[in-house]
Amino acid sequence: MKIILALIMLSFVLTGVMMGGLGGGGNNAAEVNGQPISREQLQQAFQQERQSLQEYLGDKFAEVASNEESMNMLRRQALDNLINNQLINQYANELSLSASDKQIEQAIFAMPVFQTNGTFDSDKYRQLLSQYNINADDFAAQIRQDLTRAQLAKSFTGTDFALPSEVKAYAELFMQERDIRTAILPLAQVQAKQTVTDDELKAYYDANQNSFISPEKVQVSYVVMDAAAMPKATVTNEEVKTHYEQNLKNYTQAEQKHYSMIQVASEKEAKEITSQLKNGADFVALAAEKSTDKFSAGNKGAIGWMEAASTPSEIISANLTEKGQVSEPIKAQDNFVIFRLDDIKPEATKPFEQVKENIEVSLLQDKNIKQFYDLQQKVSEAATNDNESLISVENVSGLKVVTTDWFDRNNPPAELNFPKVINEIFSDRLVDKNGSTGINSDVINVEGDRAFVVRVAQYKAETTEPFETVKSDIEALVKRQKADAQLKADGDKLVTELKAGKGDEALNAAGIKFTDAQKVSRLMPQTAIINAAMEMAQPVDGKATYATVRDEQDNLVIIQLDKVTLGQPTEEELSQLTREYQGAMSAAVNEALMLNLRSNAKIEVQNLE
Repeated sequence: MKIILALIMLSFVLTGVMMGGLGGGGNNAAEVNGQPISREQLQQAFQQERQSLQEYLGDKFAEVASNEESMNMLRRQALDNLINNQLINQYANELSLSASDKQIEQAIFAMPVFQTNGTFDSDKYRQLLSQYNINADDFAAQIRQDLTRAQLAKSFTGTDFALPSEVKAYAELFMQERDIRTAILPLAQVQAKQTVTDDELKAYYDANQNSFISPEKVQVSYVVMDAAAMPKATVTNEEVKTHYEQNLKNYTQAEQKHYSMIQVASEKEAKEITSQLKNGADFVALAAEKSTDKFSAGNKGAIGWMEAASTPSEIISANLTEKGQVSEPIKAQDNFVIFRLDDIKPEATKPFEQVKENIEVSLLQDKNIKQFYDLQQKVSEAATNDNESLISVENVSGLKVVTTDWFDRNNPPAELNFPKVINEIFSDRLVDKNGSTGINSDVINVEGDRAFVVRVAQYKAETTEPFETVKSDIEALVKRQKADAQLKADGDKLVTELKAGKGDEALNAAGIKFTDAQKVSRLMPQTAIINAAMEMAQPVDGKATYATVRDEQDNLVIIQLDKVTLGQPTEEELSQLTREYQGAMSAAVNEALMLNLRSNAKIEVQNLE
């Protein structure tokens, strides 16, 4: 989990760096106190939010992604986050908060994603920055910004934010126990005694006809293609060998060279270092002492292995060909750099036996994919050329046509229950105001390497159910409403009599009694009864208090609260609750700060539709 979180954190940081360089005066999504947030920034943030949501939802993401309102909401959330970040950065600048170069270096060195076996790996660092096309200075600036914002958060919620007395009081309340007894008025018994007339039922039907609409329904014929059910492809040793020989470049590691460097600000200093190196000075020692590039300096000057294709032009211009060879000073932007060629790995081709198994797996996968694709092509052509039925599809595929019972959009058969399939079945292509259009769908691909061709065999339009059809359902609804009203009245009456000291007589008349006393607390699994009991007013002078609540079966429960005992937390529990209390208070303060910053800011948001 720590590794995953580190990767997610890094992706956000890198996205932040990439967004930092984007702009475009007239192309803004918003302005925060005059500072722009470009549409490109918003798109980057939206894609990041979208990717995180997709990783979290997995297969269910497609359904959310197809909903335009959900995607608009996600875009608004991304913009809100950008606005909040801008406000926090501005506020930190007002307070003159900052982070030192040493703090930035330590923060980057401590990132697990840049480490190998717990140690900072400059090769990984450069590789990831190169992968995201990030300049090291921009990355350091983003880390400085993040550290500054962390300082701001800490300044409001330091370790002394919660007083011991506050935490103790919070713990005593949180861990308190309550002695309660309960009596139940069962809904089912009251409902069974209710009577209704036909006039009442008809009146309910007339007033609530929208509740008795039968949705449009279809019967569907379909063919399903499942890649997992198809015969598996095979490959011969000759095919594997031929592929290897024809693609040797894919199994060849190009020549690699390992370089180190010393970077300084002036040409004069660079020439002085070059002279020292020629006189036998130690390159590593000079790199650590003199180099202004802190990351390579901290790694003995090393900048890692490089292939010719990925080697920067400055190093290429040094024309280093032998191990240990040191370049003359080379200008790189505003600095001067001395490079050293540390080592050379010659070009090497992996032997056939070493890659044979991987090639075989790849070829099998390609063949299986092609086999499934070819089947879809045949089925698509058959469904298009013969639109009168799925018989041609059945003949060319060898798959059986399945016909469903009647179903509506919200209750499809399990095998067809994919948003893309259901949307196609109820689309204008397959049904219209006259019913089924009588044509076949095209191939519909869904997750899990499955595909469908469907046609609507029969169609029923949306209609209001006749009164006689739903009469029994209405009877149950009306009886339930009457029972609910009677339960509430009975419960209120009982509570009034209990408070007046006539409890035993009232309970006997109702045919119920209280259970034995039981202790409840917030530390127990929460139920409606426990939640209600914990919210009740405390007994005064030993006089019980009363409340009513519905349980999970909608029975009416009368709660008698007899006693409240404050919690007695241990030192360990106090320590744990201190962290929780501080976290809650920290979140509250941060939320209050953000609300205050927003209320005092000038925020202009453009139309993003």
